[in-house]
Amino acid sequence: MRLRWLFIPKTIYAQIVAIVVLAILIVVTAAPIVERWLRDDYHNPDIEQLADRLQAVASILAAATRNERETVVDAARRSGWDMTLEPLSLSTQFAVASAEERLSDRIIEWLFPPDHWIVPLGGWRTFLGDQRVVAMQIDETSMLVSSVATNDILLITDFIGQGTYYVVAILTLVFLFSSFAVWSILLPLRRIAHAAVNADISDGAPIFEERGGTEIVVVAKALNSMRNRISVMMESRTRMLRGISHDLRTPLTRLRMRAEDLPEGASRDAMLSDIERLESLLSESLDYLRDNHRHESVERTDIGSLVQTVCNEFADVGFRIVYQGPNRLIVDCRPLAMTRAITNLCDNATKFGVSALVELHQESDGVTIDVTDDGPGISDADKKRVLEPFFKTDSARSGPNDGFGLGLPIVAEIVQAHGGRLQLFDRQPHGLHVRVELPFR
Repeated sequence: MRLRWLFIPKTIYAQIVAIVVLAILIVVTAAPIVERWLRDDYHNPDIEQLADRLQAVASILAAATRNERETVVDAARRSGWDMTLEPLSLSTQFAVASAEERLSDRIIEWLFPPDHWIVPLGGWRTFLGDQRVVAMQIDETSMLVSSVATNDILLITDFIGQGTYYVVAILTLVFLFSSFAVWSILLPLRRIAHAAVNADISDGAPIFEERGGTEIVVVAKALNSMRNRISVMMESRTRMLRGISHDLRTPLTRLRMRAEDLPEGASRDAMLSDIERLESLLSESLDYLRDNHRHESVERTDIGSLVQTVCNEFADVGFRIVYQGPNRLIVDCRPLAMTRAITNLCDNATKFGVSALVELHQESDGVTIDVTDDGPGISDADKKRVLEPFFKTDSARSGPNDGFGLGLPIVAEIVQAHGGRLQLFDRQPHGLHVRVELPFR
């Protein structure tokens, strides 16, 4: 296998040069074969061949007597040659164009003009009335005239000779360059684009496969290097935030202890409430920064039982939440991460709505989880921003149990880690419809 690809150029420039050389070899080899095949199939003489015939007969007639001329012309007619003796004065009626002439004939004759050394009387484009003719002068008083059939006007000799090379060259170049563009450029670029869309920065493996032409490999290496720099930068930021969040726990604990020693009253309760809220924010932030779902291994999981269990837990504490779907549906996923994602979706649905509906469907290429509530919903302008950490809509800020804007971002990261897709839709007349699409692994 390695020997077979040993002689293939590595750079795109060298591959293009090789394609051009290969195309020249194909044209030089195949065009003469096609030309001979076309000539064998075409038996009618073209206009240059007619000129040769007339010149040969005219030279004989020039040395013959009047009676001999009639005999020669009659013999030529009997052999199938269409020619007549005409007075030379008739040449004054020759024209260079005809209303009956086809546009295609003019174009082909313009592309492939006659290059024969014998030029007929009046030139190559000679019409007598609406009939295309070829004429040769015999002497000072007479000439030999032959009519040209419509299908003979195509300059077959030149068209087959030159046109065959043009057609074969164009078809060869189109085929070779199309194949080259697909295999050497389009497919590697699609592979890189697919890897970029489905990239998991937290994974240590290279995202972009470094194979193909030299230029494609250079691009893949540059993207992998950029991915490593981004990963290091994000890891540094995460460590810093983890450290800050962890270090804040100690002063908050001291503040809580001091607040609890204060006399009973509204100020003490407000202070304890603020401290508790700060502690919740720190806990949720640390949960978000740990990325535990990325390091969990994929297992065979009964996602039907998993989703149903989460819904039952919410229903047991008094929330109006209903599950619809199969009781058993086995998929490959990270069970703890998926439990966290479904819990966050149900928590949002019950927090901002009165009732919620959770549906599980099996599709041809994966599973779909729909969580629908009857809350205030999310505006179109905020649908993308709610997936950003710590972003909260106005309706979320006004709620009594408003969170910190990490619920949906965590769900989005878990779904992305599974190679799935998270979508937000409006529910009529009001509410939010969240759809999670997970592919089969």
